[in-house]
Amino acid sequence: MTAPSTATVRIGGSELGIHPLVLGTNTFNDPAAPEEYHAVLDGFVERGGSFLDTADMYSYWVPGNSGGESETVIGQWLKSRRNRDDIVVATKVSGKPDLLGLKPETIVRGAEESLRRLQTDHIDLYYAHNQDDETPIVESAAAFDQLVTEGKIRAVALSNFSPQAIDEWFRAAEENGFAKPVALQPQYSLVTRQYEQELAGAAERHGMSVFPYQVLAGGFLSGKYRSEADTEGRARGGAVKGYLTPAGLKVLDVLDDIAAAHGTDPASVALAWAVANGTITAPIAAATTLAQLDQLFAAASLRLTDEQVAQLAEASAAFV
Repeated sequence: MTAPSTATVRIGGSELGIHPLVLGTNTFNDPAAPEEYHAVLDGFVERGGSFLDTADMYSYWVPGNSGGESETVIGQWLKSRRNRDDIVVATKVSGKPDLLGLKPETIVRGAEESLRRLQTDHIDLYYAHNQDDETPIVESAAAFDQLVTEGKIRAVALSNFSPQAIDEWFRAAEENGFAKPVALQPQYSLVTRQYEQELAGAAERHGMSVFPYQVLAGGFLSGKYRSEADTEGRARGGAVKGYLTPAGLKVLDVLDDIAAAHGTDPASVALAWAVANGTITAPIAAATTLAQLDQLFAAASLRLTDEQVAQLAEASAAFV
């Protein structure tokens, strides 16, 4: 097992401190049989982890589910381990099928339901999960601010927002004295680098921490998908087919070379690359086994050379 890490970073201008690796929990989809998920959560903490990322919508796409299952699994674990004060929990609102959008009443109801499932009296980091162009941002920002005032959430965050909408949210916060967002969650990986165009500047401009999702591009950057045949019968196979191009395979070749130089695996290198340029606070990555946790923590301590970072940037230039 990887030795526990004591490294801590701050989330934006908040008082929240975390280990710089985020455990994604969208695979925690069965509260009736949570033992394997709880084992992963135990292993995450034993290795030094402290920051969990979930959402009210996880995982409504599983047959028989309606959303909230991941939060329920985490709530069970927090209650049984009695470790709530040691864990930073992020969840989100606006993606659950019966709670779409960012109307104030949706935000309030979403927070109350998440609190119940998480079996806690506060959410550490509460995300507006998706931009809502139908609701004035000032109204959404006011609802989030009210939750901060009431002590139900400790900090505000944004996910899947455009640079313009981020600027508008901060403008509303400045003008009305609302709590400002402290974190941004964009999609970002070696094969989805659009974040670098304008979003990175917005995050820096507003002092937001950045926690990207899909950093392994649905598993493509782990190197296990090299051909159409590799995707057959795999749950995420359809999602990665678009990366099976000469440009995508070129990225895998460079990952292979660098992984060999470090005696590690392509996934660890891809995760290490994401934080190497300093614009990312910590990647979000899921794990379903303790072995995968070891891989994630190895990535968190992996340091690439400037030359290796440049090689990867050049190999993935087609995806900027």
